[in-house]
Amino acid sequence: MSATELTLTLSGGSAADARAVVRALEPAFGSARELPADERATIHTATFEHDAAGPSRDGGAGGAAGRLSGAVTVTVQGAPEAVAKARERLNHAFTAQDQGSVSGDQEQEWQLLLEP
Repeated sequence: MSATELTLTLSGGSAADARAVVRALEPAFGSARELPADERATIHTATFEHDAAGPSRDGGAGGAAGRLSGAVTVTVQGAPEAVAKARERLNHAFTAQDQGSVSGDQEQEWQLLLEP
């Protein structure tokens, strides 16, 4: 299976909060294409390449995610296995509440509310 994208959309927090969420996923997905940096933005995005056939870079449920300054809404979109892995890591790294999901033929979207 070829690499697929995992896309995060984050709202309700600062660029530092968005970077903390991205860093929580890096042990499993590697580095994002770009780290959120614009402090004036109200919505931050990050994209990872996920290779389901390749070796997992998952170093455990922990990680250097950091703390959030406030609640952050995160929408994770991609292949079902990538979304499930991201959701699991975020649930371990932060206090998270599931806000619902939508599934398509080959993609899934899941929304989580992360709290400090």
